[in-house]
Amino acid sequence: MTSGGNGGLKKRHRNGSGNRLSETDGISPENPQHHHHHNQKPFNFHRNSSSTYRFNDSVTADVILSVNLESIPFDGDEPSAVDNQESAKLYLHSNVLRRSVYFSTLLSDRWHKDLIDDSRIFNLNLKVQASMGTIDVHLTVLKLLYANDFGNEINSVSTVLSILPVALELLFEDLVKFCVNFLEAVPWTEEEEKRVLNLIPFLRQEESHELLSRVSHGGKDSDPDEMLYGLILAAIQNHPNAVSPKTFVAKLLREFSSRDSVKRALDKAFENHLKVVKDSLDEYSSPNFRGEQNETEAIQRLNLHTALTNGKYLLWLVERMIELRVADLAVKEWSEQASFTANLQRAFREDAWRNIVPGLPAVILRCTCKLANAVAGGSILASRQVRMKLVKDWLPVLIVCKENASQSPLSHKTLYQELEETLLKIISTLPLSDSQDLLQKCLSFSTRNVEDCPHLISAFNTWFRRALHPPPDCGKLN
Repeated sequence: MTSGGNGGLKKRHRNGSGNRLSETDGISPENPQHHHHHNQKPFNFHRNSSSTYRFNDSVTADVILSVNLESIPFDGDEPSAVDNQESAKLYLHSNVLRRSVYFSTLLSDRWHKDLIDDSRIFNLNLKVQASMGTIDVHLTVLKLLYANDFGNEINSVSTVLSILPVALELLFEDLVKFCVNFLEAVPWTEEEEKRVLNLIPFLRQEESHELLSRVSHGGKDSDPDEMLYGLILAAIQNHPNAVSPKTFVAKLLREFSSRDSVKRALDKAFENHLKVVKDSLDEYSSPNFRGEQNETEAIQRLNLHTALTNGKYLLWLVERMIELRVADLAVKEWSEQASFTANLQRAFREDAWRNIVPGLPAVILRCTCKLANAVAGGSILASRQVRMKLVKDWLPVLIVCKENASQSPLSHKTLYQELEETLLKIISTLPLSDSQDLLQKCLSFSTRNVEDCPHLISAFNTWFRRALHPPPDCGKLN
């Protein structure tokens, strides 16, 4: 007599093989002429030290297992005839097969009467769906029933992914456990990861937990936004003078699939570092501590250095935000800094910063210039209110820096010139009433030689041309 099994892979129950057995064809008479066997050669498979059995040993076997590969139905047709299927006939041992819960159930007492012939041999039939792998894969798993140390036979992810579905089908729990532990411990390729994810639904929760933790986040600590934010901080804080980490993180941000996640991470970093710069300048401009003169000076120097360091971080962040066109929040925040810009003006009017942080004005104004250029160029569409406040708050800071331009390096003077031109462009986008007041504050842009400030001449010419031009007849347009 024979017992047949077919059907696809299903999630195992914790207690026994009822789910797998529900996929069997039951007990049916064996028809020997339906088997087309391969020319079988003895498998070179080492028996384990605790076993007295060898795989496919016809002399000592008490189980004859016929393995048949079912073809896949095409266009709704029935499976092809059995005589077209690949098959194998194996001589196995019931004591070994009982390592599989599926075979153990088939060989249990309730089936003995129907399965044992006059020579006390169990005759079993295993049908293999093509979707469950090849005959060879099933033979590999059947061989592994004879092994104690699976590690001698399994040494790659691809092998594990081939045999695990069969181990699950046959409820070979020792092999399933080994396969899961192997997958948890080794790296996967992208294609292998897809196959692992396809198998996870068929594993128990305790088996799949470690595998799932690698590919899906379960909380804030593994959130993509937090990962990006941590990388940004590591690049600018832990490697402030190294180019490679910043270049790598910049590339990662450019190529990351979710632009929203990148924006949130950059916005968070920008707001945090801007707050540090503002707080440091606030403490410098309005010191609120008592102590020795030397201690006071040390604290003030620390405040200025903190402002400069975090200002450099801000500059890198602004460059990334503009490059990725996600600087909307940064522009809005930069335009709402009346208190911050007032502290900058007070600090830059003094001489103390020159010997402590001579590069601070340039760092802050480079941030301003890059954001203003993005607004003037249209890559950031800022509202009229934001554009006006951006000029109104930062124009005085530029003027103070220009007053000390004689003691500044040439690179700073070039920066001041670029920012002048950009602020004038933004002023030209404002209503005449707003631009009138702001243009009057730009007279400090003028030079001894009038021909050296064409941007300022052009700005005033534009304003007067518009002011003198009669308004269009809107009625005609209607």
